[in-house]
Amino acid sequence: MPKVVDHEKRRDEIALVACKVVAKYGFERSTMARIARASGYTTGMVAHYYKYKHDIILASLRLILRRIDQRLTRQREQGESNLLIILSEALALDTQRFAECAFWMAFWGQVSTHKRLKQLNVWVHGEYMRLFERCFTDHWPEWKTLKAEVRDQVVRSVVTTINGLTASAVTSRRDWPATRQVAQLQFQLRLIEGWVKKSGRKEM
Repeated sequence: MPKVVDHEKRRDEIALVACKVVAKYGFERSTMARIARASGYTTGMVAHYYKYKHDIILASLRLILRRIDQRLTRQREQGESNLLIILSEALALDTQRFAECAFWMAFWGQVSTHKRLKQLNVWVHGEYMRLFERCFTDHWPEWKTLKAEVRDQVVRSVVTTINGLTASAVTSRRDWPATRQVAQLQFQLRLIEGWVKKSGRKEM
């Protein structure tokens, strides 16, 4: 019998390898041939699933977002309600998440000079913001009592903090171990919570 190939699984495998390759070599040096070699497939096989490198990049972005979503969902299913633990899932705390964060940085480094990547970034940013807004909705009981503009500012502040922490971890890994990343995020959350208590409530 011919071997049954799970094409969706293979597409994800290639996208995950591409993520690691881009994280290691950067955007420009991550050619189709290099991604193919790292994945153990021929260039023709990779091209069968992704015609252009930008197609793989888009698939990698979607895969990373899905993996973040899955980690957040897993925490919720396990009954975890600690907002700090939930948000920490997006930090560069282990090898895989470090590669994901390094991929983000390589992608962002190309956005300003590439029209198509700019368009992708608009979509990615929207999805990213929605993921974190859901974290607050599900794990911060006071969330619904806040003014809309305050909720927006809180999400943007936290996302900016996480982006800064992941960029720091990728560029200075020794200076930003997992414990320091989480401690800094905790510090920012406490500052935000203190500010919200003073000015963020809806008028009743």
